[in-house]
Amino acid sequence: MKNLLKLEELAEMVAAALVFSYLPYAWWWLPSLFLLPDLSMLGYLAGPRVGAICYNLAHHKALALTVGLAGWLLAQPLLLLAGTVLLFHSAFDRLLGYGLKYSTTFHDTHLGRMDKTAAIS
Repeated sequence: MKNLLKLEELAEMVAAALVFSYLPYAWWWLPSLFLLPDLSMLGYLAGPRVGAICYNLAHHKALALTVGLAGWLLAQPLLLLAGTVLLFHSAFDRLLGYGLKYSTTFHDTHLGRMDKTAAIS
């Protein structure tokens, strides 16, 4: 089952990359913006509850799809770019085993507790 979920995340990354390929931006924009959603981890400076809220908001796929859809419906390529980057990044994180966070600690996720082997198991 775990491999099936990883395959699903990989498919979402490919889909996001395909959407990106139709946008009026050079390819270097995707890797340049890739880590931008991780700035949400700065919320952990205010504590684990605020950190989890900030992180989960920036890594929630519903937000990515909503922003991307709004960009498409409003013909706003910048919004579509933001949604695409958010989706690509979130799928990549989940592929590596980094899930949405609980407010207990950064290491408690909806995919289980993260440890040093989370990314390779």
